[in-house]
Amino acid sequence: MLTLGAATIERIVDMDPFRLPLTTIFPDASLEALEDARAWLEPHSLDYAAAQVLLGVQSHLLRIGGLTILVDTCVGECKPRPKRPDWHERRDTGYLDRLAAAGVRPEEVDVVMCTHLHADHAGWNTRLENGAWVPTFPNARYVMGRAELDHWTAEEARAPGEANHGTFADSVKPVVEAGLAEPVDEGFELTAGLSLIALPGHTPGQMGLSLKHPGGTAIFCGDALHSPVQLRKPDWSSAFCSDPLQAALTRRAMLEQAEGAGGLILPVHLRGATGFRPERVGDHWRPVYL
Repeated sequence: MLTLGAATIERIVDMDPFRLPLTTIFPDASLEALEDARAWLEPHSLDYAAAQVLLGVQSHLLRIGGLTILVDTCVGECKPRPKRPDWHERRDTGYLDRLAAAGVRPEEVDVVMCTHLHADHAGWNTRLENGAWVPTFPNARYVMGRAELDHWTAEEARAPGEANHGTFADSVKPVVEAGLAEPVDEGFELTAGLSLIALPGHTPGQMGLSLKHPGGTAIFCGDALHSPVQLRKPDWSSAFCSDPLQAALTRRAMLEQAEGAGGLILPVHLRGATGFRPERVGDHWRPVYL
C-alpha cells in the first residue's frame, strides 16, 4: 500500500503478465535502442530474449476524503474478445476476491474513474448476471471524460457491437442505461485535491486523475504511458494510440511536469510497483520505482 498524505493507494491486479511483442505494441521499436536500459527494464518490463513487452493489467484502489475510488477496471470476465485470446471469455480470475482482500466489496465502491474506454480498462464495469450485463459496482458513479464517451458512442453507432472489441455494448452502454455514467470535463474535482486532467492522444478523450498531496502531485495516467520502455524512448507511441504524435507530446509534458521531488506517475500497466518518480537522464528518463 502506498500512502500519500491522507490518501492510500493499492493495486488490484487482473492480469499479470500480459505479453506483447515489442514491435507489435511499439512499431518503431528495436531492442538495440533499449540495450542501455536493460538494468531497469529487465525482468519486469521487457523480456529481451523473447523481444516481448510485459504489461500488468490492474486497477488502482484509491481511498481519500471518505471516498473509495477504483481507477480503471481492466479486462473483466465472460467478455467475448476473440481477437485477443488472453482476454476472451475469461472465468474465475479472482479479481473481485483480490478487491475483497483489500477490504472492499463491489457495493462499497463510490466512484469508478475510467481514464478511457478501451477493453482492458473498462471490462469490470459490468459483470454477467442471468444472461445480462449489469454494473459490477451498483452504488458507484462511473466518471469518464465527456469527449471519450461521445467518441465511443459515435463509434458504436457506426459499428454496433463491433467497435473496440464490443466493449461499448457490454461494458459501457449498460452503465449508461443504468444512469450511473457521469461524463465530465477537465478540471472536474472528485474531492479536494483530486481532479481530472486531459491526457489526449491514446484516445481522443483520455483523462488522468491528479492527486495533490503534501509531498507533491501523483498522476493516475491511464495509457498516456504504457511501459517504462517509453521512459527510455518517450517518442515511441503505442500502435493502439489514435493520435501517436499527440500521445508523445502528452507523455513528454506529463513526465516533464513530474520531474523533481514529489512528482509521481501511476500507469495502469506497470508491473511490480505502484508507480514511479521520473528521473531525467539527458533527453529521456528512468524510473525510481515505488
